[in-house]
Amino acid sequence: MSSSRVPRAGAAAALLVLLSACGSGQGADASVAAAPGETIYNRYCFSCHAAGVAGAPRVGDAAAWAPRIAKGEDALVASATNGVPPGMPAKGLCLQCSETDLRTAVEYMLARSR
Repeated sequence: MSSSRVPRAGAAAALLVLLSACGSGQGADASVAAAPGETIYNRYCFSCHAAGVAGAPRVGDAAAWAPRIAKGEDALVASATNGVPPGMPAKGLCLQCSETDLRTAVEYMLARSR
């Protein structure tokens, strides 16, 4: 009976190692591998900018981003920092984010929306 458990235990351990290596998109290893701004986007911006909630431009929608891009990156960072009524809250609810953090999130969204 114990000989049949050894392969199962070995297979379970191998599966655990494989799942750990693949990652779940969260945790320290994922944030190290993430593009600058991606972690902040995934944590704070995704919920609105992936679906277009409250008029948020969807990441990847070049037409929706074009007029915003025309204003310049500094203006977009200011909008992210200060908010844009009625739908965009100040700092996108990432109250602990610095201006640099917000800039990297804006750059991440822009890179995927041009």
